[in-house]
Amino acid sequence: MDTRTLGQGLRVSALGLGCMGMSQAYGPNPGDRDEMIGVLRGAVEAGVTFFDTAEVYGPYVNEELVGEALEPLRDRVVIATKFGFDIGGGRTHGVDSRPEHIRRVADASLRRLRTDRIDLFYQHRVDPAVPIEEVAGAVAELVAAGKVAHFGLSECAAGTIRRAHAVHPVTALQSEYSLWTREIEAEILPVLDELGIGLVPFSPLGRGFLTGAVSSTTDFAPDDIRATIPRFTPENRAANQALVELVGQVAKAHDATPAQVALAWLLARRPSLVPIPGTRRWSRLDENLGATRLDLSGADLASLDQAATRVGVAGARYNEAQQRMTGL
Repeated sequence: MDTRTLGQGLRVSALGLGCMGMSQAYGPNPGDRDEMIGVLRGAVEAGVTFFDTAEVYGPYVNEELVGEALEPLRDRVVIATKFGFDIGGGRTHGVDSRPEHIRRVADASLRRLRTDRIDLFYQHRVDPAVPIEEVAGAVAELVAAGKVAHFGLSECAAGTIRRAHAVHPVTALQSEYSLWTREIEAEILPVLDELGIGLVPFSPLGRGFLTGAVSSTTDFAPDDIRATIPRFTPENRAANQALVELVGQVAKAHDATPAQVALAWLLARRPSLVPIPGTRRWSRLDENLGATRLDLSGADLASLDQAATRVGVAGARYNEAQQRMTGL
């Protein structure tokens, strides 16, 4: 697979793999751990080198899964994980990015991931009680100690990125970005370009909606995060179907799938962008990887841009509580 370079020279595969869904968020968790390990190891054999996890996924169990799966292949992969939540009793209790907490999380994540370094360590959510300069300084100390290689941020504002980068270079920003979530284009993308910071879009397939696999009649399980998101109410799903149909039309013209078109659109946005679609199934992973071989024309890209703008998107991407957790 082709590789791409995020900030600070970090080279990874053009598509990464988001591992969260293997442990939480999208309905009942898969019962076969060996099957998930097989998907992770199969991804490496298919050319994926970039894997994304976090202590809060589970919590903890996703890092343990990724650690077990990738330990035999450690020298072939880049592992990203995250800090920034206060976790206790199996639940999150808000955010915590105090330097002493960051250090504890790093050591615990290293143990769960069965490694001596975290390749990319993101602040998962901004902590309003801790200046971002202190956060960047704490990660800089971990870099100096050899425990962390690169510093990342997630879901934060342009000013926060600048302040953090002034203390320690930021390698990547992780933020939601796709054909139906484009808020970062106005202010944040120009800052990333200016500072040489890579972009790692999560939910690049609109949490499954852009693939056509979700309709207005889909019933979500109680533990499916989409049941809490305004954009996924039945009426908003019905309203947003026009965008799915548009993506489907382009896919049909290229003998591709909607997922491949949505990912190819992202890959064409900038060379320092690496999406991390998540999946639990090898067939979906293989499908997603096909996006790296799909060459959309300038006319295709312009048509998608114009039509997506014209159609618009109904519903917010987060509910009020979730939005408050971002730094945007």
